[in-house]
Amino acid sequence: MMGTYCNNNLVCNLYYPHYSIINRGVLSRRNSSCQNPIYFGFHKHRFGSVLAGIGMEEVVKEVNGENERRFRWIEVGKKVTIEQRQAISELPFRMSNRSKALMRQIICFSAEKGTISDLLESWVRIMNPIRADWLSVLKELRIMEHPVYLEVAKHALQEESFEVNIRDYTKIIHYYGKHNLLEDAENFLTLMKEMGFIYDQVILTTMVHMYSKAGHHDRAKEYFEEIKLLGEPLDKRSYGAMIMAYIRAGMPEEGENLLQEMETQEITAGSEVYKALLRAYSLIGNAEGAQRVFDAIQLAGITPNDKMCSLVVNAYAMTGQSQKALIAFENMRKASFKPTDKCIASVLVAYEKEGKINTALEFLLDLEKDGIVVGEEASAVLAKWFRKLGVVEEVELVLRDFATSHQIS
Repeated sequence: MMGTYCNNNLVCNLYYPHYSIINRGVLSRRNSSCQNPIYFGFHKHRFGSVLAGIGMEEVVKEVNGENERRFRWIEVGKKVTIEQRQAISELPFRMSNRSKALMRQIICFSAEKGTISDLLESWVRIMNPIRADWLSVLKELRIMEHPVYLEVAKHALQEESFEVNIRDYTKIIHYYGKHNLLEDAENFLTLMKEMGFIYDQVILTTMVHMYSKAGHHDRAKEYFEEIKLLGEPLDKRSYGAMIMAYIRAGMPEEGENLLQEMETQEITAGSEVYKALLRAYSLIGNAEGAQRVFDAIQLAGITPNDKMCSLVVNAYAMTGQSQKALIAFENMRKASFKPTDKCIASVLVAYEKEGKINTALEFLLDLEKDGIVVGEEASAVLAKWFRKLGVVEEVELVLRDFATSHQIS
């Protein structure tokens, strides 16, 4: 009996730090004016089942002076679905027992039990969580993309045990932005101000990023200007968010101006920003802009990849500058990048715009000699071009003869 009693006290301390066990499984509130004992019923359950958290049926109740129940915590029982049991089994091994207890409740939560707010209040009173427990739960809910994540996060801000700081508010604004809840983000920003939090560069950059993704470059610019008013040096994230806003708005020139402003301050943008700006110029056929950005990439110490090289080829192809498109293509091969079919198609488009059918065929034959086979996209460009010329059959014969002679040799 003594061994059982000790184990029960250990479990009680682990799961219910504000309670103690008296007289064979009776649970009472520590340091409380409540005189009514609470029958916990440990004799019905094995110690292992308590730690596992599956198949538990014990009930914890807290009463006030008028003997009215204030809240009720019922551990998840045997009636769990296969999906719920699976989700519980996948909780991180290193997650604290307090956090796991709450996660089990959330995974098995139903409206009949009350509200999420009631559940969280019960968890706080019974288990006395610390900030690390809150953060562990929020991280897991965010990974699971659980629908109650935002509700739990907002409730946490009101709890003393959460030890809230300004970055916690930033995460919620980021969540609003990710789900395109612009008005909610603005309202939350106002709430922050009312609570005495001063906007910093991180929060304002989050707002720039949010409006950038939503396609509102004007609002993004307003918040970008607010960042400048802080009087602190702008970082690469703030610049990058605004550059992306200009790119999404179809204003790559404005984005490039900011990129040059960064360079004067010796701030290097992320490779994704350079690539996005290069793609924007490439798609509209602004070859000069694409070449400037490509040169800037190399000056920034970023090694161009095959996709960046392909964008330069495409930019020259869009403007019908076949010679420059070919030079960019050959430079790509010299850098040991295998040209994609799309890249080959771009060169053919450049030749088509200039009507250089013979040069295009020589280009294809050279590729064939090097073992590079024309794919579907490049073939489609050729077929369309040959149909315009009305020489489909003739070209097919020429290519077939070449392929035959190449195999013989």
